[in-house]
Amino acid sequence: MTMDSNNGRPLLEIQDVYSGYRTDFDILKGVNIHVKPGEIVCVIGPNGAGKSTVFKALYGFITVRQGRVLFDDRDITNIRPQDALKSGITIVPQLRSVFPQMTVKENLEMGMYLERDKKRINRQIDYIFDLFPRLAERAKQKVGTMSGGEQRMLEIGRALMWEPKLVLMDEPSAGLAPLITKSIFRGIKQLNQQIGLTVLMIEQNARQGLEISDRGYVLELGRNSYEGTGQELLHNSEVRRAFLGGH
Repeated sequence: MTMDSNNGRPLLEIQDVYSGYRTDFDILKGVNIHVKPGEIVCVIGPNGAGKSTVFKALYGFITVRQGRVLFDDRDITNIRPQDALKSGITIVPQLRSVFPQMTVKENLEMGMYLERDKKRINRQIDYIFDLFPRLAERAKQKVGTMSGGEQRMLEIGRALMWEPKLVLMDEPSAGLAPLITKSIFRGIKQLNQQIGLTVLMIEQNARQGLEISDRGYVLELGRNSYEGTGQELLHNSEVRRAFLGGH
């Protein structure tokens, strides 16, 4: 699964989007984000800035009231979640989404619940096991007996079963110990370099998120505040002071 360059055009464009959970109140107030094929893009900001709302609006969980979402040269504004999946967008949610009483292999199969071709499902499982040898070693293990980091790895593997063009990652470090967090971020970067994985990521651990990202956005109160390369944002004095605990 290697992404093409798409001539440098964005794979995803969120254009001046207004959205929220009530018809009379917008959480997002004109947000603009774009992601090119093969990029890792990180969205940071304080609690309540609208970061998770971006994903919900993009994936069709809430209504985009104004603005557009373009993906792979198609307008997917207010798409249904199952159609977003079929279009090539998968999501790794913040809260644990594994099935603890099922095995690793059974959890991976759930990543292709819309697929009826058993041979293709098995091919994809082999593909994921090649990417994640540790999961292959635990193919028959009940997921509830695995560590938090291994479960997060499984969630990422399951998101790749559909060979997506874009993976949304909602706080991949959530609930993980610092050493495990470093391992997960390292794994995301390796997938990006190895198979050209394109990632749009929300991350409270702003420093580590930006360190592996090509570009980043800072949201505040539902609006764009700063944007730039990951390194530019890491060294921006105002971003450091407000979000990175630096001076």
